[in-house]
Amino acid sequence: MSEAITTDVVIIGAGPVGLFAVFELGLLDLKCHLIDILDKPGGQCAELYPEKPIYDIPGYPVIGALELIDKLQEQIKPFHPTYHYGQQVEKVTRLPDNAGFEVVTDAGTEFRCKVVVIAAGGGSFQPKRPPVPGIEGYEGTSVFYSVRKMEAFRDQSIVIVGGGDSALDWTLNLTPVAKRVTLVHRRDDFRGAPHSVEQMRKLVAEGKVDLHIGQVTELKGEGGDLSAVVLKKNDGSIVDVPATRMMPFFGLTMKLGPIADWGLNLHENLIPVDTEKFETSESGIFAIGDINTYPGKLKLILSGFHEAALMSQAAKRIIDPDKRIVFQYTTSSTNLQKKLGVN
Repeated sequence: MSEAITTDVVIIGAGPVGLFAVFELGLLDLKCHLIDILDKPGGQCAELYPEKPIYDIPGYPVIGALELIDKLQEQIKPFHPTYHYGQQVEKVTRLPDNAGFEVVTDAGTEFRCKVVVIAAGGGSFQPKRPPVPGIEGYEGTSVFYSVRKMEAFRDQSIVIVGGGDSALDWTLNLTPVAKRVTLVHRRDDFRGAPHSVEQMRKLVAEGKVDLHIGQVTELKGEGGDLSAVVLKKNDGSIVDVPATRMMPFFGLTMKLGPIADWGLNLHENLIPVDTEKFETSESGIFAIGDINTYPGKLKLILSGFHEAALMSQAAKRIIDPDKRIVFQYTTSSTNLQKKLGVN
């Protein structure tokens, strides 16, 4: 094992909330290293839906998921964070005499830090596979669980399965580029945002999207190339829908991995925190973003940004207990403008 890396804060997870935490901590002169099991920053935004539009980021009427990650990375450049990709944190151990923590990854990278921030989303994640016989043979060729590039779906006959936000969002966004889009859901009651449901029903009424209430029972095709999807509708009828692509959205299976063994009083695979500092049951270990839980929790990126800001103030008090924190507006502070490279 190489010599341990010393830093102020280790952030576990380089998704949007982890990246914004670098900014808030950087404003307080705290140095950060980020660790992520993926080979790039962005978390679910980069891995599962890089082209998905996001509508609730302040200042952006709409912004693509990957574009948001690019903007966040640009924002934190002045603070020179260090990234460690393709690694999973295996062990977090408190050092003697309240000296902070030792953090060790499965790659043997070792850190010494005063504060640990868990911003790991829901932990490691993988899409739930629908119970359709032989679907494995089509995965990666004509069955996909995410959209990396919309152009890959141009002029395709797409069957989208599901009733939540992901299914509705991609029904709306792929309709302009696809040859045909068919939405399949087991009931005529959708869990997605009301506006998305309204827009989908409008496309159905205009004949631009086909809607079937039922379930996929079989896939037809050869060599991984899909030709049709067999549906059993709720009235008992069987329908063959021509399809060259299928996208099932049945949610994600979340696995916390080693985090589950860190003694953080988990509740249903989430980490309880307070709402003053977003600290866990272990002092000096914080959890922000989708990984945490508290009364009134909203799983929104912008909520994670708020959590990162309050966490950073508490982290500063741990790392520099003798320094008084003076809140400064970034719009008016000359010192902060220098940090950000603003003339």
